Amino acid sequence: MSDRPLIIDVVDNGGQWTHREWRMLRYLKVDTQIIDNTTPVEDLRELDGLILSGGAARVGLAGELGNCAAYLDLDIPILGICAGHQFMARHYGGDARESPEPEFGAMEIQLQNGGGKIFARTNDIQTVWESHNDEVHIVPEGFYVTASSPSCSVQGMENNEGTRFGLQFHPEVNDSEFGKEMFENFVEICQKASL
Repeated sequence: MSDRPLIIDVVDNGGQWTHREWRMLRYLKVDTQIIDNTTPVEDLRELDGLILSGGAARVGLAGELGNCAAYLDLDIPILGICAGHQFMARHYGGDARESPEPEFGAMEIQLQNGGGKIFARTNDIQTVWESHNDEVHIVPEGFYVTASSPSCSVQGMENNEGTRFGLQFHPEVNDSEFGKEMFENFVEICQKASL
C-alpha cells in the first residue's frame, strides 16, 4: 500500500445528511470530498471507495441518480445509503417500492446471515435512525440480506464478493447506535481492497 491517505468520496444525491457522511470519514482520517452525482467518471480521483448518499423523496425509485450507474461499474468497494441503497438494488436487478410502512425516527433492526462486513463488531439487535418512504423489497441476485426490521425486510444487504453494501437507514446520524463502527468497517474494507 502506498503512503498516500485512503481516498473515499461521497456522492451527493440530494440527501439531507450527506455532510454527516463526509464528516464521519474526515473524523476517521480519510481523504474525502463531496462530489455531485453528475461528475463524469473520468473526472473522479483515484478512489479507494465510494459512498452513494441518500436523496430526496422518491429519488431511489426514479432511477435518476446522475452517474451513479457508471460509478457502480468501478472496481472499488461502494456503500449505498437509503436512496443509494435503493438505486444499487435496482441497478443490479433487484427492486424497490413505496414502503407499506414508511419509517421515520429510531427503529430496532436485527442482523441476518451474520450481518456481513459492514455490521462486524456490532450487536445482533441495535437501534438505527430511519428516514424513508421507499424500501428495497427484492434483493439482487448475488446479494444477501444482512439486517431487517419488522416493517422492512431489507435494512441491509451485501454482495457475495463483499464489495457492494446497502443500508436502508442512516449510519451517519448520531442516533444510529453503531454508525461509527459501520463507517470504520467500510474504511477497513476499502483499505484491504487497496492493498
